[in-house]
Amino acid sequence: MPPELRNYHIARGPTLDWLERMPRPEVLEDIKSAESDADDIVAEAAEDREQRLSEARSRADEIRSEAEQEARELREKRLQEAREEIQTEREEILDGGEAEREELVAEAEESEDEAVEFALERFTEAVHAQT
Repeated sequence: MPPELRNYHIARGPTLDWLERMPRPEVLEDIKSAESDADDIVAEAAEDREQRLSEARSRADEIRSEAEQEARELREKRLQEAREEIQTEREEILDGGEAEREELVAEAEESEDEAVEFALERFTEAVHAQT
C-alpha cells in the first residue's frame, strides 16, 4: 500500500460480505441465474414491444379505414348536395325560361292586331298610290 494511503481505513460494507462467504460455484451459479433472468426479462420486453407494435398497427389500420369510410360518405353527401343544387338551379332556369316565353307569346299576341292593322294600312296606301 502506498504510504499516503496507510492512514485511511477502507471499511468493508455488509453488501459484499455475503459474496465473500459464498462458495465460488454458488457465485457462478447465481451469476448464471441472474444472466438467465435478465435474458428472460429482455425477451419478455421484446415480445411485449412486438405485441404493442402489432396492436398499434392494427389500431392505425382501423383508424385509417374509418377515416376512408368517413371520407367516402362525406364525398357522397357533397355529391348528392351538388346534384340537388344543380337540379334546383335547372328547374329555376327552366321556370324562368317558361315565364319569359309566356311573356313573349303574350306580347306577340297583343302586337298581332297592331301588326295586321299596320300591314293593312300600308297595303291600302300602296293600292291608293297606284290608282
